[in-house]
Amino acid sequence: MGKIKSLQHLKNLRKEILAKGEKEKGKPLITICNGTGCHASGCVEVTEALRQEIANQKLTDEVDIKTTGCHGFCERGPIVVIQPGDIFYPRVKVKDIPQIVQETVIQGRLINRLLYVDPASGRKYIHPSEVPFYKGQKRIVFGNNGEIDPNNIEDYIALGGYSALAKALFELTPEGIIEEIKCSGLRGCGGGGFPTGRKWESCRNAPGEPKYVIANCDEGDPGVYSDRSLLEGNPHSVLEGLIVCAYAIGSHEGYIYVRNEYPLAVENATIAIKQAEQLGFLGEDILGSGFDFTVRINRGGGAFVCGESSALMASLEGKVGEPRPKYIHTSEKGLWDKPSNLNNVETLANVPLIINKGADWFRSIGTEGSKGTKIFALVGKVNNTGLVEVPMGMTLREVIYDIGGGIRDGKRFKGVQTGGPSGGVIPESLLDMPVDFDELTKAGSMMGSGGMIVMDEDTCMVDTAKYFLTFLEEESCGKCVPCREGVKRMRQILTDISEGRGEERDIELLERIAETLKDSSLCALGTTAANPVLSTIRYFRGEYEAHIKEKKCPAGVCKALIQYYIIDEKCPGCQLCVKACPVEAITFMGKKKPVVLDQSKCIKCGICYDVCKLGAIGIR
Repeated sequence: MGKIKSLQHLKNLRKEILAKGEKEKGKPLITICNGTGCHASGCVEVTEALRQEIANQKLTDEVDIKTTGCHGFCERGPIVVIQPGDIFYPRVKVKDIPQIVQETVIQGRLINRLLYVDPASGRKYIHPSEVPFYKGQKRIVFGNNGEIDPNNIEDYIALGGYSALAKALFELTPEGIIEEIKCSGLRGCGGGGFPTGRKWESCRNAPGEPKYVIANCDEGDPGVYSDRSLLEGNPHSVLEGLIVCAYAIGSHEGYIYVRNEYPLAVENATIAIKQAEQLGFLGEDILGSGFDFTVRINRGGGAFVCGESSALMASLEGKVGEPRPKYIHTSEKGLWDKPSNLNNVETLANVPLIINKGADWFRSIGTEGSKGTKIFALVGKVNNTGLVEVPMGMTLREVIYDIGGGIRDGKRFKGVQTGGPSGGVIPESLLDMPVDFDELTKAGSMMGSGGMIVMDEDTCMVDTAKYFLTFLEEESCGKCVPCREGVKRMRQILTDISEGRGEERDIELLERIAETLKDSSLCALGTTAANPVLSTIRYFRGEYEAHIKEKKCPAGVCKALIQYYIIDEKCPGCQLCVKACPVEAITFMGKKKPVVLDQSKCIKCGICYDVCKLGAIGIR
């Protein structure tokens, strides 16, 4: 394929690709997720075993194999989907491949043992669309991840890829594009939730040349990986959105800033850029329109703070990633002091959809103040973990129970932390709260980059706040005093409380320091660092008071405040705990006699509690 030099040329190419697909319709197609999460579960070995088995059965010309990006249901990977029939096999192993090829591919029979079993109902499902995890979602941005090979631009074009770019270049003006994005209500998906159209308009109107556009894929929140999976699995959707953005703003040079720990995202995005250049979607005179635009990839500086706009741009310039005062807007003076626009990759992936389907279509999804969908990384003490894309306004209960399948091991839900380390913990009493930018902020949390960490009754909220403050203390750039010293001091107070040295004045002191951080920190890392502390005090104050006044950890987590003991009537003297104890603090007293735990030797490691299957180890 040569460069596409006109709109008609693009239409003809898509027709050719679709015609080729029609010829192969009905031919067996096996798709295998090959995102980073599935790499950890052995998808590379499964894929190789599948190719080898297909070759052994002399079916290479009769069966197609497609490696795709992340399907979202990460804990069930590697996921294999077989067409025709839309048959869904999760957690496939190399040993399963011969049976899959022989029985399902060749004979068209289901393998009952490989079907998905819902942990809540025990029901088996054949088709992914029926699986509760997928059924409640609205996957307008993330859905194509399971349909296309991220390294094959033809797959993207077949699904209408780059038609939004063509529409933007030949049917809309730059001002018209910005107006469409403004009317859609699209807000930044990376944390701040700033209206995207207004940001584009500010950059376009800012004096100075050249102008720069940047895609931000530097998500550093613990447990969050939606940006990575989107750039890995559908890089052309991000590229197309970035090119449309550049045309609207008047930029001819762009960057994709990718977290250094995302090698597969870098690899797939690099391939996508080369393919787009070869076909004429990037470079000079794009599609014969006269518009020029180039994109380069920059690997991140390895710091959480580099997700902040001005710190990211400093890193792009080769400097230390430190934020600048907020009165200097990056839309006016950003990269190299030139007007610059920064959007999260999920935000950019929405742009082609809006251009193709219209602002009214996008506005029909979501709530009054938060339009469209949001991809969340649903993790923690929930049965179904993975990436979920839901319409703005869906309740926490629907996400956690209907899609997530509820809490593991039948335990009680306690809270959910949204928005990453700078977000807040939302309690059970707010489970029916709709999830959108404004409601989360009212509750003392934030949307952030889409983290959703579910916690059960065994979670200590003091310990949770301390964990996130420890992370933020390590990641603070140290440039401003409120953040550098305030986060550290809050972490010290939380440590004292969790180790039995807390005083009654500590809660008030934490609140005062938190308010100071919110009012005077230089960037969002500091201004939002107070959220984990303030939200846990607001909703779980009783736990703080128990730690301080009673010197007890109700959840049995804080080592200094707990004690393991033997429940004599449950202990048969099986010696499992005796053998497991690393400090010989447990003594065997004879068969059918309870063991004895020496508190003076116990280091509270919890190994005895973990290995005991009879519930004979208690915590108080």
